[in-house]
Amino acid sequence: SLGDEVILHRSFVPETAPGESRLCSTTQDHGLERALDNELIRLSQPALERAEPVVIRLPIRNVNRTVGTMLGSEVTRRHGGAGLPDGTITVHFEGSAGNSFGAFLPRGITLRVQGDANDYTGKGLSGGRVVVRPHRSAPFAAEENIVAGNVCLYGATAGEAFLSGVAGERFAVRNSGATAVVEGVGDHGCEYMTGGLVFVLGRTGRNFGAGMSGGVAYVHDADGRFPALVNPEMVELETPTAQDRALITEWVRRHHEETDSALAGRLLAEGDAALDRFVKVMPRDYKRVMEA
Repeated sequence: SLGDEVILHRSFVPETAPGESRLCSTTQDHGLERALDNELIRLSQPALERAEPVVIRLPIRNVNRTVGTMLGSEVTRRHGGAGLPDGTITVHFEGSAGNSFGAFLPRGITLRVQGDANDYTGKGLSGGRVVVRPHRSAPFAAEENIVAGNVCLYGATAGEAFLSGVAGERFAVRNSGATAVVEGVGDHGCEYMTGGLVFVLGRTGRNFGAGMSGGVAYVHDADGRFPALVNPEMVELETPTAQDRALITEWVRRHHEETDSALAGRLLAEGDAALDRFVKVMPRDYKRVMEA
């Protein structure tokens, strides 16, 4: 019974007699009663019961994994797939978030971290908002340092993510509908992406856009190195149109508002000079469908 947190493992133990075997069962303790989400659910009752806005402030450690997932399940259970109005539940964390921070987060929940986050941040994001930025007292430049781990936004379907800093490898892999702004990514960015928007305000690793069949990425190519890092099998590079430039400006401004990003502030101050350095990554088949 998954509801009772008991899982029976069907496995054979050494025979007690020739031709005889016996089936054993074990109970797994996943420690859900100690999950940080229990406190989030308790503090979010006004929002869960009456859709009243709540703001929560808590510390977070890297042992706190899949933070927001149980809370998101409660939102979906009570309010359906549409979730809650944007910003109904806002949680401010300080510290280092564990794996799968904000996984499957539905609309209505915003999770913010001052610090950093680990792998799979925003995995399966489903309409919620995830914001990660270094602590305000951090002495380093955010755009030159890692703020989130590998495989962020894996399989995301909707929602928004703002990462003030660099994310690891396979950023937005299999993203099908979320919008993300990040200040740099590792290898294999936007791999197998099928939808959504990604704005990269800094450098990327190699093999960008491998298997990318949908969605659009905009990359700020400050040093002209980006084309050599793109996997050209399914995508082509374009110069952003006037409509694209307006979209880039809008999301860079949002990123600045959400994270107080110094990099975003500089790009906005540069105006057209910064926009001239952006490259649009467009999947060929997706482009043909859109034109048709």
